[in-house]
Amino acid sequence: MGTAIMVTSGKGGTGKTSVTAGVAGCLAALGSRVLCVDVDIGLRNLDLVLGLSDRAAMDFSDVMARRCSLLNAAVEHPDIRGLYLLTAPLSEEGLDEGWFCAMIEDAKDCFDYVLMDSPAGLGVGFRLAMAAADRAIVVSAVDAAALRDAQRTVTELMGRVDEIQLVMNRVRPSLIRTLRTSLDDAMDTAGLPLLGVIPEDPNVTVAAAAGEPVVLATGKGASPAYLNVAKRLLGQRIPLLRIR
Repeated sequence: MGTAIMVTSGKGGTGKTSVTAGVAGCLAALGSRVLCVDVDIGLRNLDLVLGLSDRAAMDFSDVMARRCSLLNAAVEHPDIRGLYLLTAPLSEEGLDEGWFCAMIEDAKDCFDYVLMDSPAGLGVGFRLAMAAADRAIVVSAVDAAALRDAQRTVTELMGRVDEIQLVMNRVRPSLIRTLRTSLDDAMDTAGLPLLGVIPEDPNVTVAAAAGEPVVLATGKGASPAYLNVAKRLLGQRIPLLRIR
């Protein structure tokens, strides 16, 4: 039985989708079967970040409506063996929380990890992912507004998801110094244990624009940080990447 992980954030612009794609690619490269589920209904872009925009013909509403099977709707990445995508529908019409949870349970029989990229905010996609999640990763930047919104998200998740962890993304040393904060302060503000620290990396944007996973484009910057997070999810004791 696999693990369903909700990847979420309190606000847009934290790089949540890039984190989902990067960590998923690394988990697959380490030998796991991984299904990415885009739950950002109507505003999906996980397919673009993964470089699968021309391959995902069916979405999870087709599975829920039994127009096709889960394994037929999920598309495998051509260059990362074991990495699959199930994309989001363009409309919320006909979506049912019970059916979604049942679909994710079925997915856990076929995959080691199911990473659900939920939308920022607390809308329908967030509620679907939360209902089906075994654990959650909250992605935040270090600025005060992002941390406050992350804390609000944590409040919604508590009591509904057993394990919640924090990933600090797009971290720049100059920003930390300007705000006179630290990663410890960020953890205290969000109220979560820290799973990983991802540095600001222009290669993430460049790779997404090219339709190529950043973990295939470069081994520097964000890529080794994604790998560290993936290893921790696998239970390995890996030191946090230090941003200086």
